[in-house]
Amino acid sequence: MCEILGLDPLYLANEGKLVAVVPAEAAQAVLAAMQRIPEGYHACIIGEVLEGDGHVILQTAFGGERIVDMLPGEQLPRIC
Repeated sequence: MCEILGLDPLYLANEGKLVAVVPAEAAQAVLAAMQRIPEGYHACIIGEVLEGDGHVILQTAFGGERIVDMLPGEQLPRIC
């Protein structure tokens, strides 16, 4: 749907989600604790923090990389 409308899903409002940044040595324990409750059943590790220049780099489904930058304006007005 986003492709048809020309929208980037990374910049759309998506309520009810959690992104937790935890120390690498605690990641598996935190993940296991989240997966023990029904709301966290699909919890997974989606990335890692590495030393670098401070950019967020997304690995695409096609095997490429893309810098995830701040949106310069608002893609859609926020309803909430």
